[in-house]
Amino acid sequence: MAQALDTLKAADRATEPATPAERTARRKALLNWIAVHALGVAAALFFVLPFVFLLLTSLMSDQQALTRDLWPHPFEWSNYKKVFDTPGFLTWWKNTLLYAGLGTVLTVVSSLPVAYALAKFRFRGRHLSLMLVISMMMLPPQVVVIPMYLFWAKQMDMSGTLWPLIIPMAFGDAFSIFLLRQFLLTIPNEYLDAAKVDGCGEFRTLMKVVVPMARPGIAAVALFQFFYAWNDYFGPQIYASENPAAWTLSYGLESFKGAHHTDWNLTMAATVLVMAPVILVFFFAQKAFVEGVTLTGVKG
Repeated sequence: MAQALDTLKAADRATEPATPAERTARRKALLNWIAVHALGVAAALFFVLPFVFLLLTSLMSDQQALTRDLWPHPFEWSNYKKVFDTPGFLTWWKNTLLYAGLGTVLTVVSSLPVAYALAKFRFRGRHLSLMLVISMMMLPPQVVVIPMYLFWAKQMDMSGTLWPLIIPMAFGDAFSIFLLRQFLLTIPNEYLDAAKVDGCGEFRTLMKVVVPMARPGIAAVALFQFFYAWNDYFGPQIYASENPAAWTLSYGLESFKGAHHTDWNLTMAATVLVMAPVILVFFFAQKAFVEGVTLTGVKG
């Protein structure tokens, strides 16, 4: 009975007219909600609208592209077929997949053991090694491009191929090493000690314990490297410009744009095809990517 009376009193208080202070507080909360969401919508439109414009223009006819018409009529899906039928476009795709895919695998495989050693081993010169890795991150690639080109093109005779860009990834990447090292620091040493008590060596501990627990960090490093290789223009321009059969999408798109500088619908369609794989990869892997990037800064 007493509980029922308390419920009725609470209902009566809820139906009572709000005081001026409560109405002011509710109004401020509503205005804050509107302001925050309005800024979020504006920021989303700022990033989305250029891509929408790109996509719609790629589906227009040549006469309609870059006019006042904002909606294609009719939708010219054949623009994408024309792009694929362009001589060399599929070759650029294959080269880019080779460069980005193989380069990403080599970078992760070579960087993970180094990061594991810097994070979990105690040896003389460990801090100096870490400083060397950080200093390599600060070194612009343009500083070493001339000696590297002379080595790969003159000494190794690999000019006109993508191998001068792929092979160095088998020896680790400074940024990937540092990012993985920061993530591995968040893994408690107790798990490693338990594995060693069970008879696991360092390699088995790395593969059986560290790698499964470091999947978000590995995913973040792999995505960073994949995006870098997929969008790389400078490297293919230096080593593969003389051989069209070794061009990547980023470098071949410049040639495509020059050949179709008045066909903006085809240029936009080619741009969409270059961007689409990166967007899809990030869309499906964004959870692991965000988790890996977030956790790398938890422990110094």
